[in-house]
Amino acid sequence: MSNFINNHPKRAPFHRIGVMGRAGKNSVVESLNELIALLTARKLSIIIDTETAAIEGLHIDFDGVGHHFKIVPRQKMGEHCDFVIVVGGDGSMLQVASVMAGTDVPVLGVNRGRLGFLADVNPDELTERVSQVLDGNYWLVERFLLTFKIVQNDAEGKPTDVVLHEDVALNDVVLHAGKSVHTIDFELHINGSPVYRQHADGLIVATPTGSTAYALSAGGPIIHPTIDAICLVPMHPHTLSSRPLVVAGSSQIAINIHKDNRTQPMVGADGKASAPLDNDQTLLIFKHDKTLLLLHPPSYNFYEACRTKLNWNLYSEQFSLNLH
Repeated sequence: MSNFINNHPKRAPFHRIGVMGRAGKNSVVESLNELIALLTARKLSIIIDTETAAIEGLHIDFDGVGHHFKIVPRQKMGEHCDFVIVVGGDGSMLQVASVMAGTDVPVLGVNRGRLGFLADVNPDELTERVSQVLDGNYWLVERFLLTFKIVQNDAEGKPTDVVLHEDVALNDVVLHAGKSVHTIDFELHINGSPVYRQHADGLIVATPTGSTAYALSAGGPIIHPTIDAICLVPMHPHTLSSRPLVVAGSSQIAINIHKDNRTQPMVGADGKASAPLDNDQTLLIFKHDKTLLLLHPPSYNFYEACRTKLNWNLYSEQFSLNLH
């Protein structure tokens, strides 16, 4: 029995299966072809986005068994599928998140990357785990995303409705110094209340989903994905008293660059292209109005994932005392 809370009821059997993958790795092609063969054998409709369909070596035969294939633009996948399977790493899942968020179409990841916290199906178990899901045996959970906006300030330094840049993150929004070696001088407000002025290399604002990603490497806490919270993790702060801060998921976060700042701060979401943030602007971060549905096989267990992917289970004979 998984410890994970299934906060969505089971659905009708899936019939229109979306298949998405990332080019550049032979292992991805192998898993994509195994997946296509499985779905074809079960006589299910297969919808592939244009980017995946262009991957060399993919077994799509429109003159034979492939008569039930459909190729659609990636942005339209949510309109044509009732379930999407992504073959790749967590980076591939992050790319798909912005497309599938708010579509009410669940997403399952087959891990062909490194860690695989989001893409959690082991490729060696692809056929077994996907078959379980198609038979109706799975966990369906909801993950929230963050929106960030860079807005212009008025003459008094207050944020206006003029949005200069906007993006969405499943993992994190990161304030960083780009290529500069200088720290950033910034001020943080939460729900209108001043929190601190900070000199640091930046600030990571992460969802529970992102707490096991960049925020973790910066010393942030691991937050169970079912908790409604946002984590703020300073990057190399110039004070020993600065610590990660966990706030309610409904929090409204505002960041301003101090007038004495000496470098060009940048802001990015989930590792995507960053945008500049100037001291006459405000960075606003808050919960996105759409969520992403993630589907896990029945064997999924968050703590087991932590143990295996973060090497919590490395205790072995080499760490024990040899008394013989």
